[in-house]
Amino acid sequence: MGSVGRMGETGMDRTSSDDSRRLPASAAATALRAGGGTPPSGWRAALAGLSPSYFGLVMATGIVSLGSGMMGLPLVSRLLFLLNVVQYAVLCGLYALRAIHHPRRFFGDMVDHLRGPGYFTTVAGTGILASQFIVQTDNIRVGFVLWAVAVVLWLGLTYTIFTAFTVKPDKPTLDRGISGAWLLAVVATQSLAVSSALLAARIGQPFRLELNLMALSMWLWGGMLYIWMMSLIFYRYAFFRFSPDDLAPPYWINMGAMAISTLAGSLLILNAPAAPYLVSLLPFLKGFTVFYWATGTWWIPMLLLLGIWRYVFQRFPFQYDPLYWGAVFPLGMYAACTWQMDHAMGFGFLSVLPRGFLYIALFAWVLTFAGMIRQVVRIMRASGRAGPA
Repeated sequence: MGSVGRMGETGMDRTSSDDSRRLPASAAATALRAGGGTPPSGWRAALAGLSPSYFGLVMATGIVSLGSGMMGLPLVSRLLFLLNVVQYAVLCGLYALRAIHHPRRFFGDMVDHLRGPGYFTTVAGTGILASQFIVQTDNIRVGFVLWAVAVVLWLGLTYTIFTAFTVKPDKPTLDRGISGAWLLAVVATQSLAVSSALLAARIGQPFRLELNLMALSMWLWGGMLYIWMMSLIFYRYAFFRFSPDDLAPPYWINMGAMAISTLAGSLLILNAPAAPYLVSLLPFLKGFTVFYWATGTWWIPMLLLLGIWRYVFQRFPFQYDPLYWGAVFPLGMYAACTWQMDHAMGFGFLSVLPRGFLYIALFAWVLTFAGMIRQVVRIMRASGRAGPA
């Protein structure tokens, strides 16, 4: 997809090599954008540089589609759903081709501290597409298949990536090895909580109780991971030098991880009447759901201020980067989770907030999608001039 040749080069995808450490953050990123001095040419080179985190496109499109359906925009919801099916299929094909033609880069990225967590977008994207089939088409069979694929991906990636991070002999320092992209592991886990809860609400026994228990377990695991990772990320914020290049769009996942946790908690509250053990946990579920939502809400002004610092005061160039899908997704998820929490908790006074954020998310999605199309056109033109790769 668009600008695939540039991915793996900023923010979550910046390397921690010794050469990069000796350069200022912005200079290191510039060197990596140049591919170590060898600019990509043709689709084969673009495929080699395809980011592990590009399924953020599916995540962002899927949640904006679901939010549009929740808030009375059925045509927008349907069109985005159909588009997301195509996008998911195309990305699956591109990832498979990258694994075949560039296996060293494909699997090497998986064990890199900055690029590896990007693979969790495959889990989250698959889980969100499963939720779309369940909610928007009532197709439980396809939704279940996608849910099962997401479970397998979650198991494989979680234990491969974090085991590799633990045992690899050469590790980056904290300021070079962690970013908001690590919280994609939380988003992936909570996407399974959401899809499991949605399946449980629509499927009969003997699997309803089991699916609700899995949703509850994933919800709790996601909360555990957020506490661990956010502590390290906030420490990196406060005690290490921060350059504009470090503030990549995936830092919005700080908020997005809490938003999807809120959505999962709200669905568990709604499922409680069909699962006695959830009824006994209702005070806990409600308390932590509001806690997650409040934490995500706290992040929004902070992220806006940091964005102003990056683009206005530091004059960081504002141009399309596939990492921006990591900022569109949290906006759409905050709209969806607030709407669902307002319904689950019976508040009734938060309806204006999710609608406002949905329109912001739609606007951000359109801008980012247009940027992606322009990048695709540029790559096609460059490939045509260069001839076969």
